[in-house]
Amino acid sequence: MKVFGILCFFYSCLSIIIICQADDTITKTQFLADGETIVSSNGTFELGFFSPGNSRKRYVGMWYKEMSTTVVWVANRETPLADTSGVLKVIDSGILVLVNGSSSIIWSTNASISAQNPVAQLLESGNLVVKDVNGSNSEQILWQSFDYPGDTLLAGMKLGKNWLTGKEWNLSSWRSTDDPAPGDYTYSLDIHGYPQFFLYKGSTKVFCSGPWNGVRFGGPHLRPNSIYKYGVVFEKDEIYYRYDLLDSSVVSRFILAPNGIGQRWTWVNKTIGWVLYLTAPTDNCDDYGLCGPYGTCNVDKSPVCDCLSKFVPKNPRDWNMTDWSGGCVRRTELDCRKGDGFVKYNGLKAPDAANSWVDKSMTLEQCREACLKNCSCMAYSNLDIRNSGSGCLFWFGDLVNFRDFGENGFDIYIRMSSSDLGSTVHRVAHHRKTRVVIAVSLAIFSGSLLLGLALIYYILQKKKRNPSQEREDLPIAGHSVHSSEQRCDSKSHNEDLELPLFDFATIAHSTDNFSQNNKLGEGGFGSVYKGMLEEGQEIAVKRLSEHSRQGLDEFKNEVICIAKLQHRNLVKLLGCCIEGEEKMLIYEYMPNKSLDYFIFDETRRTLLDWPKGFHIINGIARGLLYLHQDSRLRIIHRDLKASNILLDIDMNPKISDFGMARSFGGNETQANTKRVVGTYGYMSPEYAIDGLFSVKSDVFSFGVLVLEIVSGKRNRGFYHLDHDHNLLGHAWKLYKDGRSMELMDESLGDSCHLSEVLRSIHVGLLCVQQGLEDRPSMASVVLMLGGEGALAEPKQPGFFTERSSKVRTGASLSTGATNSANQLTITRLDGR
Repeated sequence: MKVFGILCFFYSCLSIIIICQADDTITKTQFLADGETIVSSNGTFELGFFSPGNSRKRYVGMWYKEMSTTVVWVANRETPLADTSGVLKVIDSGILVLVNGSSSIIWSTNASISAQNPVAQLLESGNLVVKDVNGSNSEQILWQSFDYPGDTLLAGMKLGKNWLTGKEWNLSSWRSTDDPAPGDYTYSLDIHGYPQFFLYKGSTKVFCSGPWNGVRFGGPHLRPNSIYKYGVVFEKDEIYYRYDLLDSSVVSRFILAPNGIGQRWTWVNKTIGWVLYLTAPTDNCDDYGLCGPYGTCNVDKSPVCDCLSKFVPKNPRDWNMTDWSGGCVRRTELDCRKGDGFVKYNGLKAPDAANSWVDKSMTLEQCREACLKNCSCMAYSNLDIRNSGSGCLFWFGDLVNFRDFGENGFDIYIRMSSSDLGSTVHRVAHHRKTRVVIAVSLAIFSGSLLLGLALIYYILQKKKRNPSQEREDLPIAGHSVHSSEQRCDSKSHNEDLELPLFDFATIAHSTDNFSQNNKLGEGGFGSVYKGMLEEGQEIAVKRLSEHSRQGLDEFKNEVICIAKLQHRNLVKLLGCCIEGEEKMLIYEYMPNKSLDYFIFDETRRTLLDWPKGFHIINGIARGLLYLHQDSRLRIIHRDLKASNILLDIDMNPKISDFGMARSFGGNETQANTKRVVGTYGYMSPEYAIDGLFSVKSDVFSFGVLVLEIVSGKRNRGFYHLDHDHNLLGHAWKLYKDGRSMELMDESLGDSCHLSEVLRSIHVGLLCVQQGLEDRPSMASVVLMLGGEGALAEPKQPGFFTERSSKVRTGASLSTGATNSANQLTITRLDGR
């Protein structure tokens, strides 16, 4: 019996050894059960079972060991386990299988080679491999997770295609944060023409990077940097894109989010959080084919679409109504038999190269000759821009997906009729004498014509000029702003914004002579009216009142600022009207009015369920991130509030009213003003008291908005029987007591996702902290709202006691002075 007991004890210990895992491997005699993990030898990655978001389903996945909420790969994306009975193991044939409690295989690898000693190992790179280890220490890879990417691209992974096996490596988004099954979006390296990235929603192209040029893709989205190196690799059997980290201690990943946005994130140990490094698409101009064939997009112009030089809109009426899908056509049709030539276009994003052909040996001059001989060839450029350029890339068919990138752009030579060739083009001529005669004649004729047109234009302008010279004071057509404060983008005041000018009669007719029936709202600037242009386009007209408290400076500032901003979450400025004493801004019409129209009304806020509310919160955050980080200059709104968030027909939020906005250069972070403007309840403490504003001022306002959306209550005017705090103080008190869910409005109860609501409240409290250095950036806010990583503990909010006489009366709004609250420009704007 004693011997039998010793044997039983030994067998039980052996069983424990079999079940427990080596650090990074699973062998035939081992298995991985739910609750156990294996870790890569460098301690970076961990493999085990998990449940994403609010889901209770179980998946086998891989994540960063120190960042367990950041999942980078999922095995059974489409076949989750219903409980914790799952087991991951290697079977004799060298296949890695996931079995449920009924011993049914619900997921497996597809290795087809039998193995003598198969082992599954989690490598330091985050690659899970199944390999056959034989006695001679040689190893054969049977299967690897890097061949089956999910939504995340890690260093060393490939995106592309193997010609020999037909294997393709693409990214596919999660269906949602709770469901890792393949979603609507895929991101792939297209190799039908010359390699370029496409983002698809289903089978529809929504973004195209442009072709690889030896340094980067068609635009400046990817640039050489100190974090990672990247490139397209051309091998005999495969073509692929990959990146490698320059420092092994750096943690960086590229992810395709459920909303279809590609994001590069880098971990920062100092802040213990992910930092957004780049996004693609970045703005409206990245929408595939937005401006149609031969149309080019520029986010700094309004409207954003324009035809390339020597091209005109194909459908002028549709084009003027902002339907640019038809694109542009040449002013003069091509005639290959008579001799075409090429015009050089600079500073562009390279167009879609799906219909292209390459020759790696030609010079640029040989490219021109070859393209001229083929009447189907529409354009050419250097294939590789390194070392002064080499090789040829030829385009066939219409050219689509241009945008203006200025100095960071691409040079391309586009085929043009001989009659449209200028001094910057190469042209074909059969006789040099004929070419000289034609050139001289055209020059004389053109010079005479231009001189005559200039004279006519001068006479007409002199007759039309208004004695008050109102137009010369506005930032239109090259005139500058004169103000005691630096406002939006002062460096570009002398630039021509190309903002359409509407005449007063047109606007008056569209609004039924500013009828009260068409009035949408009123604020310190004046009134807002709904209008309908003759083409059928609905507009919102912001009419500056003669007695406006904002005045001409704010009007000018808004024209300059918003005319240069283009983002899906910013309201679009269509033009302006300046005639005599009349000054008006014309915007796109927002049928669902403003955010405060819904959240502060007992009846209407029931129409705003939690998914819509959370969508609005995320949209505002992305709009602010664009203003703070992705626009040409860092823009600080300074008057972010519920009434300045407009809602389109699909309840997408649009930030509006840039009359108070300020801009910074790339290295500037904060400034001080003697004139504090904004709205009480949304202003940060350092701004209201000391006049100090920065991007963190907008972060504070955003935090107030988040708490208002969740609660359905205004920050100012909030009242509670148990204390004298405003909404911020009430939210802070509930959070400290572990009762944050009590902040949520009852109307959201049936539709809310508990984790999203709690995370939103937590993020809102982080944004409204008293110290500006404690508040997160909007890049971090977007990350936190997306459910990435643990959240820091918030500190006490600023201005959390509303009924303090100091705050209510506006005392000490600037250092060493006693000011009245009347000094604040408190704007009030209903939906438009």
